[in-house]
Amino acid sequence: MKRLTYTFDNGPWPGATDRLLDFLKSRNIRATFFVVGERLNDPAARRLAERARAEGHWIGNHTLSHGDPLGFSGGLERVRKEIGEAEKLLGPLSHPRKFFRPNGKGALGPHLLSPEAVEYLTEHRYTVVTWNNVPRDWDETRAGWADRAEATLEAQDWSVLVLHDRFIAPMMDSLERFHDRLLARSVAIVQDFPKACVPIRDGRLEGDISGLVTQDPP
Repeated sequence: MKRLTYTFDNGPWPGATDRLLDFLKSRNIRATFFVVGERLNDPAARRLAERARAEGHWIGNHTLSHGDPLGFSGGLERVRKEIGEAEKLLGPLSHPRKFFRPNGKGALGPHLLSPEAVEYLTEHRYTVVTWNNVPRDWDETRAGWADRAEATLEAQDWSVLVLHDRFIAPMMDSLERFHDRLLARSVAIVQDFPKACVPIRDGRLEGDISGLVTQDPP
């Protein structure tokens, strides 16, 4: 049986995340929201993160500012700010396993992390969560995201789907149709992540992660 995990990045966004939470609640779906720390300085956005956690969704750290990927500019001072300061803002909202998703602009590769970031993540016992299904709901052909997601789903047993609160909210009808197609095909909707998408688990390296770490930082 194929499996799919819903994840949502870059929020929370009032007027968007709330619509998404309404949909997830109506379908009894549990997802993970990887939030940008600075967004939580907006009280309305923080209330949405609190609601998400209260409704059974997991909350993860998606950096403080969602700026350049840490593999491009990831010295220890910036790592402490982008990961550590975001985690402080999350506070009790954070999942106990301290989920962290690096900013990668939709692509995996050595731009994701610097050696300093890896050292920080392991020392502070983070769990790093990547992805394997990014249908680009933000680009010019965003209306076709569902077809792209389904095509990728066909090629693998377990999809970790990346969508974005503020881009998917204006297309909720497409999310509803996509989810209905999953149910019709008996795709299992799960909240956990496959091992292949967890390169660091509770501060322990899970195999070779060199493909995610820059070796020659600028």
